[in-house]
Amino acid sequence: MRTLKLTAIAALFTTLALPAIAADHTVISTDNIDWGMLNPARGDASPKAADLWGDRTKDMATGMLVKFQKGFSSPPHIHNISYRGVVIEGLMHNDDKHADKMWLPSGSFWTQPAGESHITAANGEDNLIYLEIDSGPYLVQPEEHAFDNGERPINVDESNVFWLNVNDATWLDSGHAQIAYLWGAPEAANGSFVKLPAGFNGSIGNAKGLKAVVVKGTASYRWNEEKALTKLTPSSFFSSDTQGQHIIKTESEVVLYVKSNGQFSVK
Repeated sequence: MRTLKLTAIAALFTTLALPAIAADHTVISTDNIDWGMLNPARGDASPKAADLWGDRTKDMATGMLVKFQKGFSSPPHIHNISYRGVVIEGLMHNDDKHADKMWLPSGSFWTQPAGESHITAANGEDNLIYLEIDSGPYLVQPEEHAFDNGERPINVDESNVFWLNVNDATWLDSGHAQIAYLWGAPEAANGSFVKLPAGFNGSIGNAKGLKAVVVKGTASYRWNEEKALTKLTPSSFFSSDTQGQHIIKTESEVVLYVKSNGQFSVK
């Protein structure tokens, strides 16, 4: 599997009494994630999973969290669809069964093409990833069903993420924010890391909506002119389907993974 230099994001999100889900926006704090089993057929050996948006069991785009125990190692297998993975906590390996272990830390990114045989392993005390698909359902199948869909996998270690600042991406209105493009095109559907410095007090938004997961850091959050604040920590989630501003005040450096329809602003 190849390793490329790409861009990174910053994390925020923390805790909320109840998930805030409205017609125009959603925020889910770490304490309110609803966990289930990724592969119920494996019983207690299955990683835990939680859909943040969409439904992984249906024919639809979905973003989910997956939690692995230390020492977890899957048998060689394939998936019926391609996915993207972002490491939030721990150390993860995802590659061909014959490959040497390349442990990816928090802030790393990988892609897994549909049909390609691979294993997934975890080596941290706590191991958590964000996994995103463009269509479903998300299925685990035996490697005997392997096929080549023409895509090739990518592993991007956190140390190889390539950051751009306001001098490189002029629509970043905040001089201290940084962005790292991961996939897609800025004018169309895309995914990127966004890094916000400690003490940032501003907003992220666009006219067509976006989805964001906190990868690193701690912040407070509110939507538009709402007064209620939500504390955000790694694995928290917020999204909007319409034009509006996600107001963020960081307590530490924050890295977010942002999935956006077109360009978004950081002010």
